Order: sequence, then C-alpha cells, then structure tokens
Amino acid sequence: MTELGIGIGWRPEIAEAVEGLSGVDWVEVVAENICADHLPDSLTRLRRRGVTVVPHGVSLGLGGADRPDPARLAALGEKAVALGAPLVTEHIAFVRAGGALTASPALEAGHLLPVPRTRDALDVLCENVRIAQDALPVPLALENIAALISWPGEEMTEGRFLAELVERTGVRLLIDVANLHTNHVNRGEDPVRALSELPVEAIAYVHVAGGVERDGVWHDTHAHPVPRPVLDVLADLASRVSPPGVLLERDDDFPPAEELAEELAVIRATVAGACVRRGAEAEKPAGRPLLIGAGARVSGGPMPGAVADAPPAVPEAVAPVPVRGGAGSGDEGARQRLGLAQASLLSALVAGTPVPEGFDSRRIGVQSRALAAKRAGVVAKVAPELPGILGREFRPAFLAYARSRPMSGGYRRDALDFAEHLLLAGRPEDPAAHRLLTRWWQDRSGSRPPGPAARLLRAARHALVRR
Repeated sequence: MTELGIGIGWRPEIAEAVEGLSGVDWVEVVAENICADHLPDSLTRLRRRGVTVVPHGVSLGLGGADRPDPARLAALGEKAVALGAPLVTEHIAFVRAGGALTASPALEAGHLLPVPRTRDALDVLCENVRIAQDALPVPLALENIAALISWPGEEMTEGRFLAELVERTGVRLLIDVANLHTNHVNRGEDPVRALSELPVEAIAYVHVAGGVERDGVWHDTHAHPVPRPVLDVLADLASRVSPPGVLLERDDDFPPAEELAEELAVIRATVAGACVRRGAEAEKPAGRPLLIGAGARVSGGPMPGAVADAPPAVPEAVAPVPVRGGAGSGDEGARQRLGLAQASLLSALVAGTPVPEGFDSRRIGVQSRALAAKRAGVVAKVAPELPGILGREFRPAFLAYARSRPMSGGYRRDALDFAEHLLLAGRPEDPAAHRLLTRWWQDRSGSRPPGPAARLLRAARHALVRR
C-alpha cells in the first residue's frame, strides 16, 4: 500500500496556494478536469518536487447498470500514466441511466447518486469493478458517497456492502469520513457501525471535507470548514488503522491559504492524536508507518519517496476474488432490474416524472432542486459568457429550464441546449442581449438559429422524456 501522508485536493482556483503550502505530501486532481497530454503547469511543478498526484474520477458510474465505457476507462488510465500516479480512484455511484438497456431516454445526473445496497446492485457493481480493474494500468480504489435519499428495500448496511465488495473484487477503498457524517444526519446511519464493519486494511486513503446543515439536511458542500463531527469520525477511523493518506477536499468558496494551512494542521493533529491513543507504534502493522507531515513519520525518519523527481512506487494489485453468481456469471436480469430502478429514480429527479414507490417525496424534491442548482453553477463556470449576457436573469431562467429539461450530455452540451431553449422562446427580450446570445450559440454550435422544424423536433423529444 502506497504511503501518501497528508494532502489536499488540487483545484485551479487554489493552485498557487497549494504550491506554497508546507506539509503537503500529495495532491488529488479531478481526472475529468485535466488532459493527459497537456497537464497544468502547477501539477508539473509539484511532480518535479516529488509530490504524488492522484487522479480522482467522477464520471465512470461504476454503480450504474451499464458496463463501464471503454473510452472513459482508457482516458482515466492515460491520465494515471501521465501523472505517474500510484493508483486511481472513483466512486460507488451511478451518474447516468436509461438508454438501450431499459429502452428509455438516456439521462445524465451531473452528480453522484447512491447505489441501492441490494444483491442485484452488488453483483452488477462487482462485475463493473472487475472490468475497470482489468482495463486500468494501476490499482483502483472506490469512494463511499454522501446521499440525501435512501433506496427502499435495501438488504445490507453500508459497511457490509463495502466489505463484500472488497472480498469479491480485491478493490481498495477511499473512505470519505465527511460522507459517513452526511449519511448519519440524512439517513440515520451510524458511522461507528460502518467503520466497525469495514475491512479497514483495504483503505487506500481518506477524504475529509466540510458541509452545512439546513432544515435537518446535511449538504456535503466542500465549501465550508471541516466541522468537529467529521473530525471525530476521522479520529475514530484513525484509532482503528493507520490510514495511508488523508486528504482535505475544497471545491468552492476557497479561503485564504492561511486557513487551508490551519485545516491541514487540525487534520494532521487529529490523526496523530488518534494514533497515540491506540498505542502508536506498538499496535501499528509492520511496514506501514503513518505519515503525519511532509518528510516525517510518527516514529521519526524521512518520508519514503520524498526525494525530488523520485517516481512514486506502484503497489502490487490485489488478486480479485472470483465473483459468486449474479451478474458476474452472465445474469443480465440483475442489470436490467437495476437499470429500470435507476432510470425511474433519475427521471423523477431531473425530468419531473412521478416519484417511484417507496422513496421519500420530500427528500426527492430536495435532491432535485440541489441537482438543478448544481447544474446552474457548473454551466456558469463552463460557459461564463451566459451569466454575462443574461445578468440576473441567468439563474432563475436556468432553474426553470432544468425543471423539465434533463441533461442528456455533458455540461457544455447543457449550456448550448439552454441557450437554444431561450432563443426558441424569443428570449432574452432585450434586443442587444438577444443578439449576443444568438451569436454565442452560433459560434459554438456551428448552426443557424433553430427554425420551426427544429422546434417541433425538440418538443417531441422532451415529451418522450417526460412520459
């Protein structure tokens, strides 16, 4: 197992701050935000200093009913090689549903959604993980996600679900303690029980992040300081095992570098304190020292791989245990059942169809609004000209659009579809803004403004999606 130490999520907005922070042993980068053949200069400089960089994927959807997309797997593998990464990570989640498997419109969530903890879902997940492991050039670790909603009829706790996944595939785990806290508040799940059921020896590293509670719902925002309850879960985990790495995530509302440094110091102290309480060296597995800072071990001595330009060590992959029955033995029934259930849920969340039986309709409403708000925020980032053209009208117009127009492609496609939707409706009413939006849409779509035929086609497609 590669020893990583204390790290922080690298984001373009804080790239300079991350380079200047002391005590950062490694960084994690969202894989979809970089190109293998054109790495950001900041990441290149960090690598030259001997800082390990791990790509963290968000779009594979290994918990979905479809088998992993070979092109997405290849792209993730290329980025791991370009970064010299010791492993890659993804999520136990689904991000899209529908399509050929269910003979229904293909839908994109634009977000990580929970997988039902059922035998069908586990069978499908295990086969998908095996496919990914075979395709990737380095070991894979999977992260538990946060969720606002619970699936009805679940058959396992989160801890048991993850334990059996590890047993059947040999995959490593990325445990997000903030997500354990989120699920405690939102779904009543005990993080202590989850940790007690986990195969903690399979942990590759740990995520720590902040959030905020509104009206009894915990929102895993990654835009707030890490709260004490999340640090308590981290301490509990570190009291059970020496985590090979711990990473602070921050994705929005970035604080000054000094505040990031303070949060890293608190995380480091939390882990070190837990290590001392459990007997430190006396109870720590041989050959797996806990790194609590740059170039240091709990027991003293230099950090392995701290020499500049030294390539990160790649751990040996764990031989997967053969999958027992289910989808791993060619049973497509589990995939179809899972696909229908996920398509029904996602359609309710993004297309306004009825809430499937057994789900909490209030929570579905909260999740639906959160997905729309996230879409608006991401579209504003990938197409910043739109808020500039539309001004205060952008957000309410996009949220109204999102209520009945599910995302069927990426966020850039979503931005184009939104602009086309406005133009079809004769908006914006201001002539100058309308001309600017028309020109923006034409430049990026390579098309003339949509006419009556296109309008009828769009209307028919949206009617089908809402069926």
